[in-house]
This record gives sequence, structure tokens and C-alpha cells, in this order.
Amino acid sequence: MDKKTQALFEARAKVIKAMAHPTRLFMVDQLSRREHCVCELTDMIGADTSTVSKHLSILKNAGIVSMEKRGSQVFYQLRVPCILNFFGCVEGVLKSSARDQMQLVK
Repeated sequence: MDKKTQALFEARAKVIKAMAHPTRLFMVDQLSRREHCVCELTDMIGADTSTVSKHLSILKNAGIVSMEKRGSQVFYQLRVPCILNFFGCVEGVLKSSARDQMQLVK
């Protein structure tokens, strides 16, 4: 594999790794509906602000979300709604896997 191809796959892996946590998947889902401030996400998740901020930082560094500071609050929004297509694909894998498991049981 040449360096350009390797860099492309490393960048893809960074995005996938950023979403590879249930809390971050929940955040992406919520941000797909509308922007949220850190305090709203903290309430929804039930974790402390520093934990939520760390998750948001990972998503931001991967390019999945963007932020905007308004006064003392920071609001996050989904940068690329097409990331939700990934969720649809994951659901397809889960359904296919469930069908395969049902076939094994029969």
C-alpha cells in the first residue's frame, strides 16, 4: 500500500474510532436532530461535564462535530449529516447478523 492510500485509510479509521463508543454514538444521534449545548448533553447522558466535554473533543477532532461559543456556553452541531448513513449501514449489519443467528438456531 502506498503512503497516500495508507493516509486515507488512517483518516477513515480515525472517524470510525471516534464513534466507537456508545456515549458518542448517542451524542451524534442527538446532534443529528438539532444543536445542543454541553449542559444539555450532560443532562441527557447523566455524566459529568468533563466526561461529556472529552467525548465531544474526540468527535470534534475527528471532524464529526463543530462547536460555537456563545457567551459562556458552547454549542455543538453535526458537521456532516451523511455520517448518519453509517448508522443505517450498521443497522443493516445487525439485522443481517440476527437473521444468520436465527438460521443457525433452526
